[in-house]
Amino acid sequence: MKTVLLVNANECTVPYPVPPLGLALVAAAIAGRYRVEVCDLLTAGEAGLAEAIARQAPDYVGVSIRNVDDVAMHAPVFFIDRIRDVIMPLIRGACAAPIILGGSGFTLLPREILQETGADYGVVGEGEVAFPMLLAALDSGHVPVAIPGVVTRGQAAAPVGPAPAASLDGTPAVGLGTLIAWDAYRQRGACPIQTKRGCVHRCAYCSYPRIEGRTFRCRAASAVADEIEALAAQLGPLPFEFVDSIFNDPPGHAEAICREIIHRGLRVSLRTMGLNPANVTQELLLLMKEAGFQQFDCTPDSASPLLLRNLGKNFSRPDLEQAAACIRAVGLPCKWFFLLGGPGETLDTLRETFAFIDAHVVPDDIAHLSCGLRIYPGTPLHATAVREGLLTADTSLLRPLFYVAPALGPERLRATVHEWTRSRPNCIPAEEFPPPPDLVREALALRRRENLQEPLMRTLLRLRAQRLAATPATTP
Repeated sequence: MKTVLLVNANECTVPYPVPPLGLALVAAAIAGRYRVEVCDLLTAGEAGLAEAIARQAPDYVGVSIRNVDDVAMHAPVFFIDRIRDVIMPLIRGACAAPIILGGSGFTLLPREILQETGADYGVVGEGEVAFPMLLAALDSGHVPVAIPGVVTRGQAAAPVGPAPAASLDGTPAVGLGTLIAWDAYRQRGACPIQTKRGCVHRCAYCSYPRIEGRTFRCRAASAVADEIEALAAQLGPLPFEFVDSIFNDPPGHAEAICREIIHRGLRVSLRTMGLNPANVTQELLLLMKEAGFQQFDCTPDSASPLLLRNLGKNFSRPDLEQAAACIRAVGLPCKWFFLLGGPGETLDTLRETFAFIDAHVVPDDIAHLSCGLRIYPGTPLHATAVREGLLTADTSLLRPLFYVAPALGPERLRATVHEWTRSRPNCIPAEEFPPPPDLVREALALRRRENLQEPLMRTLLRLRAQRLAATPATTP
């Protein structure tokens, strides 16, 4: 039986370390036909990778690329440099196995990343489908030029992704409990749970439809609860995070999952990365609270009616205000995310977003403010940037380029946001996240001293408010 070494190349720990869910699913898809080992660079490091190669003598090495960069306009970190300069030479120097790239980050720019790194093959889209097909072709000595979702170095045409799996319930990620070392994730991370793939929305900047498709493929609520229950038994106390692009779409799906968790009496801590304001109801939030949610994220991106239209959002300003009212009524801690600088952004539209925060966001909840939108190929934002002359149609997007409305420009946008957030302790510019280490230490000491049970973000906000209290500030 041949051996496959799967490498998690994501070493980023901001805002928190993320366990390699996709790699676990790929491992489950090939288990039984191959000996599979996972090397998580976050915990193993370069020495651990070298040791795994020496011990396993793998026939194939798969490298998962979760992100191309950290999408931070003020000081972007380009993750492909380390893969090209450190990880690839280490693997090449230790074995002759073909190197196969995959993952969500790779799927966005497959030909460019393959050429940049010098890997042999790449898998676009869902690795559970294309990766086993690629291995079977290589086992038989065939050149894998016609496999949907497989790209080879120097390939001229863009690869066609494989047909999405009809059902997502066949390969649950329970292998996460045994394939990786959890020490690096227990303190700040969470166990990832995916309840669906795909997105039907047309947000101007978003890459999710390119990665997962443009239709919702939902898992059964019973299958999701089965996975949580099994992982909780393996891992013990650990938060679970729903990592869908949007947790509460389509309507009714999130509610069904919460009801199943409540029905089973699972005592778990839950959070999720994104609620669509269009489908936030008091009923949903109450179910989430009863199911075990400690906090969640809400991602409107803007509160300006013009920007909501230009960004392709599926909700209006009144919808957003209604969602905020439900959040305030239920009292579940929320972290709001705004993307500033999109098409049509001006000082007036910025004022509309800040006025919404002032009027509708609970002062104890964070409003996270990012300046500039990362441009991805094939998105409406890319077309807008070309049309406005900010780049050409053939400009490489491998290294991060950001869109900021020409009426503002990057420096004026950043300066304005910095100035306006000085009087708003709960408004955090992206460049101030994660919080300074001394602020975190002070918050942790305060929580221990006063036995605080509130979310850490609320302790941090109170301390930040104290630091800003005596500082003069300007409001819009």
